Amino acid sequence: MGLRTAITLADFVWSDSPEFSETAQHVVDAETLGVDTVWSAEAWGTDGIVPLAYLAALTSRIRLATGILQITARAAPMTAMTAMTLDHVSNGRFVLGLGASGPQVVEGLHGQPYARPLERLEETVDVIRLAFAGDKIEYHGNQIELPLPGGMGKALRIGQPPRPGIPIHLATLGPKALQFAGAAADGWVGTCFVPETSGYYFEQLGIGADQAGRPRSIFDDGSFEIDAGGPVAFTDDVERPLRGRKKALAFQLSAMGAPTMNFYNDAYSRIGYAEPAAEVRSLWLAGKRDEAVDAVPDEMAHRTSFIGTDAMVRDRIRAYRDAGVTSLRLQPMGKTPSEKLDTLGHMLDLVREVNDEG
Repeated sequence: MGLRTAITLADFVWSDSPEFSETAQHVVDAETLGVDTVWSAEAWGTDGIVPLAYLAALTSRIRLATGILQITARAAPMTAMTAMTLDHVSNGRFVLGLGASGPQVVEGLHGQPYARPLERLEETVDVIRLAFAGDKIEYHGNQIELPLPGGMGKALRIGQPPRPGIPIHLATLGPKALQFAGAAADGWVGTCFVPETSGYYFEQLGIGADQAGRPRSIFDDGSFEIDAGGPVAFTDDVERPLRGRKKALAFQLSAMGAPTMNFYNDAYSRIGYAEPAAEVRSLWLAGKRDEAVDAVPDEMAHRTSFIGTDAMVRDRIRAYRDAGVTSLRLQPMGKTPSEKLDTLGHMLDLVREVNDEG
């Protein structure tokens, strides 16, 4: 099976669109071009479900995925009920992407404690699986207790037909969290993925698969999906788009988390970028933003993007394919929605060429 392709709402045209109808039209156009999946997001911005529900009515084939829903923003049964509903109205096209988010969002925006996030993720997935299977939701964990002890509640089933086939993809970064994804998920959202250092991720995912009695062949036969990618730009002069990628990486390494707890910085550090990751964060937190961007290695920006000539981009597509990625998350660059769509269309042509290579 060849590489699948995906776009994200935020990176595609969201910031350029005065109305969501314009964004929606671009997703419709992307579906026509052959894109397989569209990912929504939440963080501290748009809700991850509402845009996908709107798109479900306008599209017929493209998968609708949350990248990601924050597990502390909703009770686990509500997450399951919402997922089952959207899968129903989209005729089975929904992918449930989940993640623990970070302490600034969880404690600052949702008012929930961030302690033991992996434990909460594990319990959340357990409860969601019960709901998808049509079972009564009775669960006694350290963080989730259903029904509420001492109250008048009783264990209930979700009042919809079971939907056990809804895929669950997890955005995880730490070793134990990666192992849990390999043990319990249908896919992994690689937010800090570098093809040249993919062995670390697959080893942790594989350990989790071993612990759960799953064959490691799931990472080779496409039954376990690996979602990863980056920005796309076709040019002979890579300096400007590469600078844009370095800005995004500097923000991720420094601002996507608390000053003393940044999982993205930790993740890149584990795969060989510890020294520049520390330097970038130090400069950023000192208010030296331009210097922080300069400190991001060009190699890191190149390896996490598809920027350059057709030949250069083709090589990066092969690198992701050979590293075990099954779905490329593409962020087409351009000044206008039309330019972004042209970039996307050309990228899809190159992906098809690489797929045809066998």
